[in-house]
Amino acid sequence: MAEVIWTESALKDIEEIALFISNDSYQYARLQVHQFFLKAQLLETHPLAGRMVPELNQYMIRQLLCGNYRIIYELEENEKVAILTIHHQSRLLKNNKRIQKAGGKRKK
Repeated sequence: MAEVIWTESALKDIEEIALFISNDSYQYARLQVHQFFLKAQLLETHPLAGRMVPELNQYMIRQLLCGNYRIIYELEENEKVAILTIHHQSRLLKNNKRIQKAGGKRKK
């Protein structure tokens, strides 16, 4: 069973998303946050469930789709999965500074 680690930046993403959605609906903000954590639980038993992030083409950096968002995570040693960022699908991934850092760590 893999350990799922939420990075500070991913938690900050969730906080910002919830704040934005709550401007229209507190209920939907709570629901979306719940969906993020529920979807990520899948990684505990199936860390390879997500597909590789196409823009990066790196085996260790993968994504799960959750509504309009991409939960982007990295497979690490010792059966750990680090959630790197939560990214809206309509935005260009190359503009996400958190992914720029992670994508540069490893070669294809």
